Amino acid sequence: MAVDLSQLVKAYDVRGVVPDQWDEPLAELFGAAFVDVVGARAIVTGHDMRPSSPGLSRAFARGAAARGADVVEIGLCSTDQLYYASGALDLPGAMFTASHNPAQYNGIKMCRAGAAPVGQDTGLAEIRALVEGWAETGGIPEIAEKQGSITQRETLEDYATYLRSLVDLTSIRPLKVVVDAGNGMGGHTVPTVLGGLPLDVVPMYFELDGTFPNHEANPLDPANIVDLQKRVREEGADIGLAFDGDADRCFVVDERGEPVSPSAITALVASRELAKHGGEGVVIHNLITSWSVPEVVKECGGTPVRTRVGHSFIKAEMAKSGAIFGGEHSAHYYFRDFWNADTGMLAALHVLAALGGQQGTLSELVAQYDRYAASGEINSTVDDQAGRLAALKETYQGREGVTLDELDGLTVTAADWWFNVRPSNTEPLLRLNAEARDEPTVTRVRDEVLTIIRG
Repeated sequence: MAVDLSQLVKAYDVRGVVPDQWDEPLAELFGAAFVDVVGARAIVTGHDMRPSSPGLSRAFARGAAARGADVVEIGLCSTDQLYYASGALDLPGAMFTASHNPAQYNGIKMCRAGAAPVGQDTGLAEIRALVEGWAETGGIPEIAEKQGSITQRETLEDYATYLRSLVDLTSIRPLKVVVDAGNGMGGHTVPTVLGGLPLDVVPMYFELDGTFPNHEANPLDPANIVDLQKRVREEGADIGLAFDGDADRCFVVDERGEPVSPSAITALVASRELAKHGGEGVVIHNLITSWSVPEVVKECGGTPVRTRVGHSFIKAEMAKSGAIFGGEHSAHYYFRDFWNADTGMLAALHVLAALGGQQGTLSELVAQYDRYAASGEINSTVDDQAGRLAALKETYQGREGVTLDELDGLTVTAADWWFNVRPSNTEPLLRLNAEARDEPTVTRVRDEVLTIIRG
């Protein structure tokens, strides 16, 4: 019987509903295929707090061991803790998580040794082909002569120590920090990483619960940070931090409970990383971060490099250019000091260090990095993505003082505004991001573009 994994294997990871789309026998095949494709003698695995994660992770380990690879299980961890283990142990890794997706989902984020990503073009397509073939014929074709071992290792303390070696927080002024872990892996990592620092941490939803009883663990959706905003104001806190389900993304709110744009965080962290490297270095930003990001990078002596949206593009560009840091509008932050991988926790430490190293409020601190009016990301459901993009291109092509580029979707830039429209890879959506020098202009541009998109 033909097996089709096209709905399960995405551009950068494996993700689907358990047990409808995948289960432990399939996870075992993925473990065997992963070892074959990356050519590994040993691997490291970790998992989040979802009910299905321990079983899927152990099945994957059995499949890997059946192909002769030794498996180091680090157990419950955040995705960036798995990247840490992959980097520090120099082993390929597999993280079992579906990030911010609902409870019935699970997935695998895979990497080569040193946390180098495995995506469609870097091994995932071959892994899928092997798994489909084996699933049709009834399992892994031959077991290795010598089975690999499966052992456990604790890495949380080492991960925390490593992060704290990269950002010095020992001499900051005391800060009150509200942290919303969303019942995700931040509840596991935050106490160890932030423990013993001059911080009064107010925990919210630290209980590990993969059914997400309080709210979705996706801080990019404004509905999911309402509780955090309220608590920051009630506590008179200096800052609020929200982590997503696998705690690789961090979202920040200021002392007024107002969200801080991930572009402003990107600019702030870029300025600190450039200062650390003597004012020199490449900083990657995707094409829908604010104009303020490349401006700040240049002001600090660095070189901004613009890329497509998506972690595989950012990580590839970081490796190619030797970039010291990269940031995305989606609150993913990448560091050369962290094997070019993304870690929201390290970005959070930078923000805490910057805030605690001076006497002003967070809103005052980030004002210098938040210079423009933005629309936020607006999704429109459309029948014909290509047709709508063509209509936009036709409308703006040839307008005086306007340039177009198609690095990722369509970007249209004028002297005092820009917008980008990108098709979703997985849904019939077009995503609009616009920015301008003032609110009336961004409103006008947004409305004009949406009229064309929505016909």
